[in-house]
Amino acid sequence: MEFFKEYGWILVILLMVGVLMNVYKDLKRIDHKKYMANKPKLPPHRDCNDKWDDDDDWPKKQ
Repeated sequence: MEFFKEYGWILVILLMVGVLMNVYKDLKRIDHKKYMANKPKLPPHRDCNDKWDDDDDWPKKQ
């Protein structure tokens, strides 16, 4: 048990390396060119700020 108390941080580092390796492998599997070729069209963005564009806080130029 003394070994785990003193060197437990090594286990944490090994786990982190394993997680990062799995993430890297999963990201390499993604084919971004195929996704970009077949990506779905997004619906138009509905913006509610267009109502606020009429009233302007800036002083009017004369």
